[in-house]
Amino acid sequence: MKIIILSQFFHPEIGAPQNRLLELARIFNIKGWEVSVITSMPNYPTGKIFPAFRGKFKLKENLDSINILRYWMYASNAKGTVIRIFSMLTFSFTCLFSYAFLKKLKPDFFFVESPPLSLALSGYVLSKLCKSKLIMNVSDIWPLTAKELGAINDGVFYKRIESIEKFLYKKAFLCTGQSEEIVEHLKRKGGKKVYLFRNGVDVQRFTHVAKEFMKQDLIKIIYTGLIGVAQGIFEIAKNINFKELAAEFHIYGDGAEKEALSSFLIRNPERNIFLHEPVNREEIPDLIGKFYCTIIPLVKNIYGAVPSKIYEAMACGLPILFSGSGEGARIIIGYDVGLTSRPGDFEELKKNILTIKNSVELRNRMSLNGRKISAEKFDRNKIIEKFSNKLLSIAEGR
Repeated sequence: MKIIILSQFFHPEIGAPQNRLLELARIFNIKGWEVSVITSMPNYPTGKIFPAFRGKFKLKENLDSINILRYWMYASNAKGTVIRIFSMLTFSFTCLFSYAFLKKLKPDFFFVESPPLSLALSGYVLSKLCKSKLIMNVSDIWPLTAKELGAINDGVFYKRIESIEKFLYKKAFLCTGQSEEIVEHLKRKGGKKVYLFRNGVDVQRFTHVAKEFMKQDLIKIIYTGLIGVAQGIFEIAKNINFKELAAEFHIYGDGAEKEALSSFLIRNPERNIFLHEPVNREEIPDLIGKFYCTIIPLVKNIYGAVPSKIYEAMACGLPILFSGSGEGARIIIGYDVGLTSRPGDFEELKKNILTIKNSVELRNRMSLNGRKISAEKFDRNKIIEKFSNKLLSIAEGR
């Protein structure tokens, strides 16, 4: 069986979609699928095409028997909505040049990562041209998420995009969503076949990280990932003095707010907040295993969003301080793997830090719960293998 993965984001970029799609491609390949990836020249999260890929319109690669076709895009991480939309549209257009390759390959399934929604539309066109079954994988609900973040107003433009969204759900052979909230949204908006395809975590990458907490006078807290507006790391740094809590906060990442955060920390060096360069995927298990808990924040509730960092922290046995609500908060509370606070409620977050700090028993209980549940419920290898078997049964008419 042959499958195409179409995504604007992919390895060697750092991020949750990139890691998940790389593992999806590898596991499908191991299961006997012929896997090809159509993606952009890597540029995330800096908004600049990586040096080795500059000056090229098209590039072919092979990684572990996975064919990768890359196409140029106008890369940008600008805050302006117009520039961001233009950036997305460029790859949504240039990926169409893959048609000659697809016509010859004749893939059975066409797996499209959304957002951006414009790329899903390109995937629909390409899947029709090469007579493949379209799978629309929804990681974030667009345009709803854009409206919740204040990037789009609820007007004519929003309604137009929403009509495209509904059209794609109805036309897709299968719609997959990464949370129960997304799955319910897909059903309401006309998805004919809907499947819960959680992000999960590669549990095996974290099994060697030993975790047993002892009483500490100072605890070290970590955040890894995007330093952007939606995460609110800069706001946490401005509103919480970790030194007063007998804690350290270590931030590893990059993004639109990194420069402002760096300038703030230079002016305010006595807050026990430390900014580090981003780390690659292979370094994550050993790095986060050195810390006592992790902060995973969202500036506001984004319907359907469950940060992949939750699964990684659980697999590592790292108690979670979640600043957010919705399904992510329900997972953390339901499985007793951390404490939650409302987005932007820094006093509540400070209380949670002290609660974690002052109870070794609590930290150890949450650590054991996280390891157990991640292996039972959120093992990415099992999730992907189950998805592969489902598609094979569909192809064989079972």
